[in-house]
Amino acid sequence: MTSRLWLLVAMFGLVAAACSSSEADVAAADADSAGGTSTAAPEVADDDGGTDDAEDATTTTVISGPTTTFVPALDGPFDLSGGAVSGANEDAVIIDPDGASNRAAVLQPLSWPTDWTRRTVEDWNEFLAGLGGSDPRDGIPPLDEPVFETVALAGQWLGPREPGALVQFEGEARFYPLSILTRHEIVNDAFGDVPVAVTFCPLCNTAITFDRRVDGEVLRFGVSGLLRNSDLVMWDDQTTSLWQQITGEGVVGQYAGTQLEIISTAIVSFEQFAETFPDGKSLAAESGFGRTSYGVNPYQGYSSSSNPFLFNGEIDDRLPALSRVVGVDLGSETKAYPFGVLSEVGVVNDTVGGEPVVVFWGGETADALDQSVIGISEAIGTALALNPVVDGQTLTFDAAGDDTFTDAETGSTWTVLGQAIDGELAGTQLDTVVHRNEFWFAWQAFFGAENVFEG
Repeated sequence: MTSRLWLLVAMFGLVAAACSSSEADVAAADADSAGGTSTAAPEVADDDGGTDDAEDATTTTVISGPTTTFVPALDGPFDLSGGAVSGANEDAVIIDPDGASNRAAVLQPLSWPTDWTRRTVEDWNEFLAGLGGSDPRDGIPPLDEPVFETVALAGQWLGPREPGALVQFEGEARFYPLSILTRHEIVNDAFGDVPVAVTFCPLCNTAITFDRRVDGEVLRFGVSGLLRNSDLVMWDDQTTSLWQQITGEGVVGQYAGTQLEIISTAIVSFEQFAETFPDGKSLAAESGFGRTSYGVNPYQGYSSSSNPFLFNGEIDDRLPALSRVVGVDLGSETKAYPFGVLSEVGVVNDTVGGEPVVVFWGGETADALDQSVIGISEAIGTALALNPVVDGQTLTFDAAGDDTFTDAETGSTWTVLGQAIDGELAGTQLDTVVHRNEFWFAWQAFFGAENVFEG
């Protein structure tokens, strides 16, 4: 473990503690247990104010450096309904990766009323504790009452290269600055009558939005404090089910096997958003801690490191682990477009899952996970996957320079955000397709590494 990542562990804990709105002890995963030993098991409060005595389940924790794995012990067979899969009971003490079984420790059970018998993940070891405390839920607090402001007001505190999540939905365009999302990770919002969760996992660089309606219920999502393949594991406070952020799949609990509806989200710069959507709205700092609390990067140096945080899987070495890709998942096919290749070719006309896709590249969007101040961090650029079909015609594009593109069919000129600014189709806006700008290690962990665009 490099000194930089040890610093990251400590910083992650400090940020979580600063953001916490509850009394939960929030710290980086085992930042205080570098020696590889565990502390006494914490007590977990019952709903009635008492403490559990391991009647419902035990939680096995394996400590290896900064890594903590929890394993609920289950008494019966796994429930196969709802898409969950079966597996063997895993209530025995697990040997840590270094073979030091004497370093395993049994903790008190989590107080969550999660149905641990239902899951889609076969190996409990894939879940790691990203936050400490007897109940880490919402140790990083989501925003439940977001406030928005005009582009003019947002421009008073956001620099032109500030990155943010762009969501175009129900006739509206909204910008969610990553300087806010790195501190909250989830915004429970609504577009008209549609409740949504706008999410961002800094450790995977994944911004994605979900419809919060499931089986007629509106779910409220929070940060569970758990990670899987370094990706945020969300929880809902109706059923305490656990959800994988990068896929939107329920992985443990009542909703195991349930897939949330994904709403297309792109990471763009504030300048690009303001120019394309001057009447759009931007998430205001007053939604959370105020302007003075945002803009500093709590993950300084992370994107330039070589090791993902709390990731134990194998990494395909065709690309650096923390290099970015545009990951497109359409139909039965997935495909990754590396930022490094996109920056050279400018535009890619392609098909994924039988559907036409165009990927644009351009701009100087700042890297939210690079320098200490997000707005002045290294330019990483903007890459969007768009639907090139307009009025039934599939357009093909060439890069025209200055971050603009020209289609061969009408000669119209387009911006990197897919808006026609000149020519026959001026004023037309291409729809984004569902895509992610995640780090390579995260994409290949969840979607595989078989299909990569090489130029």
